[in-house]
Amino acid sequence: MKRPTISDVAKHAGLSPAAVSRWLNGSMQLPPATAERIRRAVDDLGYRPHAQARRLSRGRADALGIVVPDISNPFFALIASEAERVATEAGFDLVIWSSRNLIERELGCFDRLASSFIDGLILITNHEDDGRLAAAIDRHKNRVVIVDEDVRNTSAPKFFVENEFGGYHATKHLIDHGHRHILHIGGPRGVMSAIERASGWKRALSEAAIEPRPDWQIFTEYEVGPATESAGAIFRRSPRPTAVFAGSDAIALGVLAQARAHHVSIPSDMSLAGFDGMPIIDLLGPPLTSIAQPIDALGRLSAEKLIEMLGGKSETAKTVRLPVALVPRSSVGIPKQEIGPAAPAPTNRMAGMFPQSINKGE
Repeated sequence: MKRPTISDVAKHAGLSPAAVSRWLNGSMQLPPATAERIRRAVDDLGYRPHAQARRLSRGRADALGIVVPDISNPFFALIASEAERVATEAGFDLVIWSSRNLIERELGCFDRLASSFIDGLILITNHEDDGRLAAAIDRHKNRVVIVDEDVRNTSAPKFFVENEFGGYHATKHLIDHGHRHILHIGGPRGVMSAIERASGWKRALSEAAIEPRPDWQIFTEYEVGPATESAGAIFRRSPRPTAVFAGSDAIALGVLAQARAHHVSIPSDMSLAGFDGMPIIDLLGPPLTSIAQPIDALGRLSAEKLIEMLGGKSETAKTVRLPVALVPRSSVGIPKQEIGPAAPAPTNRMAGMFPQSINKGE
């Protein structure tokens, strides 16, 4: 059966399609009797206007977009959830895209912004930009907000956390417990948060007159799968570190999986601290000491800023740094002198608790 069109409604009501369209989208007032004729025609024909077409006819989509590296990662899901709450309260839908951390998929979201499928975009990327993202952002001034990870050479509003401060305090907490051989396993090379958290680790060591060896730092991804693989190197060292500062809670889970596979007890054999403050870490054995990020605030403030800009509020784009806090738990203890020989090859026993690895080349 053919779906009724606005022309069918207009013919049934004895009016022009333009008049019916303008009344339906709220841009025209009609006498009560005329409006009632349109209502009866809509009911008689079972006409249902196309929501997106109606929005575009008014010059806006009433929708925001948020692009995240992986929606199955609880950190990104929590940001998106809070952004969606703010958007809904302001009368916007929120469209969520998972980019799998691939720049081509991120750029595809900007195509939707250009075609007015959405009014504005919250961007969360987790890799170093090759210049294409920066160019796309600058083509859509006042319609993009950047969250969590930087895209250099852009003038969009940005919401980050105090990464260096967090890295410093996590490491200082380990030092205060007597550790001096503290390895850092952090995020990808060239990514802002990984660079800043490693800088905090180095500052805390320097203040304690500890000179880290080059092999005290490992680069990996912010995902359990690759982090578990990379963390295997920690347990092949002799002597092993007495403590590890992981650049994210997902990376810490990879370290914990390797520790269990190598029969290394945390914290009695090796202490472990993470970064993010994900709710799940309180359920681990042992519960994980971590730097807690204000995850809800990242989602809330980014959505509020985007809605302000779309409403015409003009101001100089600026970077906002949100505070972090150390949450001590039982994964940190007093060090032993040295950890014993390495055990056989590990298995990932944390699978399913956090998302698995993303194949960057897909």
